Amino acid sequence: MTDELSPDLPETGPELLTDWLVSLVRGRRYGDLADLRRPTAHTNTLIRAGWYAPPGADRENYEYVAFLFAVYHRGMSKPMRGSGSLGAAARRIGGPEKRGPDDPGAIRLVDRIVSSRRVPHRHLQHTVARLRACEQQPPSWAGLVEDLDRWRDRTARIAYGWAVDFHEPRNTRNRTMQKGSST
Repeated sequence: MTDELSPDLPETGPELLTDWLVSLVRGRRYGDLADLRRPTAHTNTLIRAGWYAPPGADRENYEYVAFLFAVYHRGMSKPMRGSGSLGAAARRIGGPEKRGPDDPGAIRLVDRIVSSRRVPHRHLQHTVARLRACEQQPPSWAGLVEDLDRWRDRTARIAYGWAVDFHEPRNTRNRTMQKGSST
């Protein structure tokens, strides 16, 4: 027996949440995005973001990432899906002369995030606001949901991974094999 009063629930998962959030920007649904920026109001739009959480996942993480997405996209007409982890995104914080590990403010922010035992909501919001102010790409929204869902899992070591991504030397990604190497 189906309940005729229950809404059609969307498919679940971080990628589908991101697709829905992107559709809000593309569709110029600024009222819905404004609702997402009020996380304590428990608006219909914010509750809907939680629908994308699969069974067993923390729906509040989905709602919180929707809030961060809306904070980042305030007044924007082009949606950004983001890329990389939060640590990789924090590498982009700073000015033209100093970014990421070379920027003292970015270092302090990442240090506060990775030393937190609980999900560091306030510092994550500050990171997203800094990325927006620096006109830099945000972290992958879907990846951020997944990371927050595993924040307390000691074997996942999310904070450690973010710290590694933030402090990774610039030349490690573009290494080339040296002539005469055996591997």
